[in-house]
Amino acid sequence: MQRKAVRRVLPGIAMLTALAAGAAGLTGCTGGSTGGSTSDSKAGGSSAAPAQPGKYRSLPAPCRAAADSKKLKAMLPVPDSLTPEQRDQSYAGAADTSYDGDRHVGCRWTAQTPEETRLLSVGFERVVSYDRGAASDDDKAKQVYVRLLTDAHLPFPGPATPPSPGAANPANPANPANPAPGNPVASTPPPAAPPASGAPSAGAPAAGAPATGTPAPGASPSAQPELGSRVLEGLGTEAFLDDKLSPAGATAAQSRTVRIVFRTSNVIVKVEYSVQPTLPGTVPPSGEIQEKARQLAQALAERFNE
Repeated sequence: MQRKAVRRVLPGIAMLTALAAGAAGLTGCTGGSTGGSTSDSKAGGSSAAPAQPGKYRSLPAPCRAAADSKKLKAMLPVPDSLTPEQRDQSYAGAADTSYDGDRHVGCRWTAQTPEETRLLSVGFERVVSYDRGAASDDDKAKQVYVRLLTDAHLPFPGPATPPSPGAANPANPANPANPAPGNPVASTPPPAAPPASGAPSAGAPAAGAPATGTPAPGASPSAQPELGSRVLEGLGTEAFLDDKLSPAGATAAQSRTVRIVFRTSNVIVKVEYSVQPTLPGTVPPSGEIQEKARQLAQALAERFNE
């Protein structure tokens, strides 16, 4: 009787042991699966979306892009003695050597007359950020533009700083709107009596004299006001102009070089225009040269927006 009872109990214990082991295995698999899904969700939540690529994936041919503009002929006068074929060849330009036409391209022109030599160059640079997680192509291009702006010693455009309260107006230190503490406001002097008939008023030009700011007939271009380097508005995303005049020499004429740099999305465009007169003592006018360079730069900006 005792042997039969032992035989009946042993199979029951073995079955309970097997069931317990199976339950433990299921619990282990469930815990591992839950841990894996939690890890995956954390990894997915920590990864940042890559920055978007730039607007431009390729570059146009600079020689063709500039030659299509009617501004080119105004910038590069050629002698009348040239044949039509020679004129076309002069305006076609010479492409710069480039080992990556989708990243850096350029073109150059030269025009010579008995009076002067004019040089023109146009360059396109497509900026690509290889670390899309840190900066986009546009962000990288903006960094390149800011570096060029800094090299030209021009301030980065930003909001104007308002004058501090009570500060005097530098253009008019005696401005009644900002009187010094303790000083009464000076009364406004009465208006001066009108001049006698036929006599010019004070500060007015004499009869036959040119108006202020207008150069006299026959005045040299050097008498025109200098516009100088500055940040430009309305050209691409952001732009600046750099104007440099070579030092005056005893036997050589001064040359002027105007460089315009602007950014449109992830592309940097450079236009450099130089005028070198032949006659010593001649100074190329800044207004004319800057305006012609700006017009060409504007035409190139419109070419990118097509």
